[in-house]
Amino acid sequence: MAPIDRREAHSAHTTPQPVSRRAGIVGAGSIGVAFALQFARAGWRVRLFDPEAQRRAAVPAELAARLEDLARFALIDESAAQIAARVEVVDTLEAAAADADLVQECAPERAELKRELFAQLDRAAPPHAILASASSFLAASKFVDETLPGHARCLVAHPGNPPYLVPVVEIVPAPFTSPAATTRAIALYGEAGLLPVRVKKEVAGFIFNRLQGAVLREAYCLVRDGVASVDDIDTVMREGLAPRWSVIGPFETVDLNTRGGIASHAQKMGPSYERMGAERGQHDPWTPELVAQVEAARRAALPLDQWDARVAWRDRQLMRLAKHRKALAPAED
Repeated sequence: MAPIDRREAHSAHTTPQPVSRRAGIVGAGSIGVAFALQFARAGWRVRLFDPEAQRRAAVPAELAARLEDLARFALIDESAAQIAARVEVVDTLEAAAADADLVQECAPERAELKRELFAQLDRAAPPHAILASASSFLAASKFVDETLPGHARCLVAHPGNPPYLVPVVEIVPAPFTSPAATTRAIALYGEAGLLPVRVKKEVAGFIFNRLQGAVLREAYCLVRDGVASVDDIDTVMREGLAPRWSVIGPFETVDLNTRGGIASHAQKMGPSYERMGAERGQHDPWTPELVAQVEAARRAALPLDQWDARVAWRDRQLMRLAKHRKALAPAED
């Protein structure tokens, strides 16, 4: 049996469920509005607050514009008006947090600001509510004080941008976050139509931005060193790595690129990658123990006797993607 793709459980259309959840959102910037859309699309009632009246006033039009685009591409199962009606813009943080199952903080990336907001949210939100930050780099322990009465329900939930199109959300508990709160957060974001990923340790940038950062660092270096132009690097990513990575991740990519799987790839290519890393002052060799750990995970997902079938599946997925991209050419505005 072929491995199950987690995305198969996630519909591009987040089918609305009977209204049983409430989300409070603090911060009506692009991520706050995007979260409001995603929760509302999943059938949640949403209250959205921003301290700036001008931002609050802009929300309905921004929400309507995004919903119009989703409807244009048949990515919503209800009318835009029905979804928008679930979002209420409120004038206070307390109103946003009242009766919420989940409060999503979407404020700027400043520890002192987040510390102040979480203290307010802990007082305003009901005891059962999860308090989550959309922080991109700051771990919860950097802005939540363990003296906060509700510190055990606080964590980071970092989304892809925008979450209604890039559904992964990184759930990053602090050392003081209770296991029950982490489990509940994962369940709630799953109910909201997102794909929660548990980050096991607090590290700056989590998974998403560490992977993105590794590519960006090398891209900048290649430009600096005169190896390639900005446009050519974007072309390699867009036409080379990106299509594969939109179907399978980096580990499965190299697992399927080399007969014998990822252990064979590491044996053949590992020294070259180690030398490239050394050029950048990075000494992170793929040790036998590390390769064995990764190989065990891949073989649990895909026994080698299914390797040929999975390669054929990958190629068919790339064909589907190529057909779709061809149909869209020339690109729409």
